[in-house]
Amino acid sequence: MRDRPYLVGLVGSGVTPSLTPPMHMVEATHLGLSYVYRPIDMTVLGLDVEDLGATLDWAERLGFDALNVTHPCKQAVLAHLDRVDPIAAALGAVNTVLLTPEGRIGYNTDTTGFERAFRDGMPDAPLDRVVQLGAGGAGSAVADALLRLGAQRLTILDLDAARALALAEDLTARHGVTVLGAAAQTLPAHLAGADGVVHCTPTGMAEHPGLPFAADLLRPDLWVADIVYRPYLTELLATARSVGAPTLDGGRMAVHQAVDAFELITGIHPDPSRMTDHLHRLVADHDAAD
Repeated sequence: MRDRPYLVGLVGSGVTPSLTPPMHMVEATHLGLSYVYRPIDMTVLGLDVEDLGATLDWAERLGFDALNVTHPCKQAVLAHLDRVDPIAAALGAVNTVLLTPEGRIGYNTDTTGFERAFRDGMPDAPLDRVVQLGAGGAGSAVADALLRLGAQRLTILDLDAARALALAEDLTARHGVTVLGAAAQTLPAHLAGADGVVHCTPTGMAEHPGLPFAADLLRPDLWVADIVYRPYLTELLATARSVGAPTLDGGRMAVHQAVDAFELITGIHPDPSRMTDHLHRLVADHDAAD
């Protein structure tokens, strides 16, 4: 064990209820590590994005080893780093910052987390034609992962068609594979010939219940991946399973992004299965408390 504990923070707005800190700490206990992970909630502290540089300065002075960074700081943090991993640099977003003697180093484990989750949960899923609904920050990370996984034809849809087109153009330029962008209203036409669909919007979360699109668009030969993990079984996944469609729940991405971040911070590869069990218990306990 180290001579001193690992000290990690989660920086973002409204992060106090996040399950990421306890998930990390429970796994660290199993590994015999002294590991303290605290939320640094910008909303509670009255901070905004303009205070991010000072927040990183203070984290270094207070002896933090690393920070996870979430909304609204994933893009803004780039200006305060000394080095950025190539994948994160290409995405233009960082969610993990190591505070090292050599400087601040940024990574993106959202995209690697989805990639590992998909390989783990859907190893044989066809990727000839994939549709993604949602072109926000999480959508950008997922789309990049889908292309690394080998998606041959990726179509990105969003209520903001301009945002979908912009992301598609960026991905096309970086990956050399033509990615299409379109308005969310065209989803039925694109799903008709698709192998699978990835859902990257907040619909299905406890605060935003419901289906992101009509249930009759689902079919047994259309795999469905959801990045929402609270609840684990979203209405979309439950409906997809009811028609016999293969599914991938958002908990896998949540776990694997945490696995990747934990390994970057400690140099130790944690147990994904055990962390999945941690997260299931944490979600169940949180839901019971509500």
